[in-house]
Amino acid sequence: MKLCIISEFTCDFNAYEAMIEGNRDQVMQFCSEMTLAKVGDHKCILVADVTDPAGLHAHMSTPEMRQWDEDNGCVDTVFLMEPAAA
Repeated sequence: MKLCIISEFTCDFNAYEAMIEGNRDQVMQFCSEMTLAKVGDHKCILVADVTDPAGLHAHMSTPEMRQWDEDNGCVDTVFLMEPAAA
């Protein structure tokens, strides 16, 4: 399943990217691919090929991750992506 996550945050992009990279090994237990793209100083897009949706949800819902989101004003909008018809 392909997910597109648009994240907006009050910290700068470098802090957000550091958090993502610090969790990459854990997240890759639930994804076969993950790409992060900077949109602006306080916004990015992450596209992931998720192989274990329940595991990823559990990881993103830990008290530590929720606290990081709260501390950094992070709000995620999650989209399920499907290939377009040719």
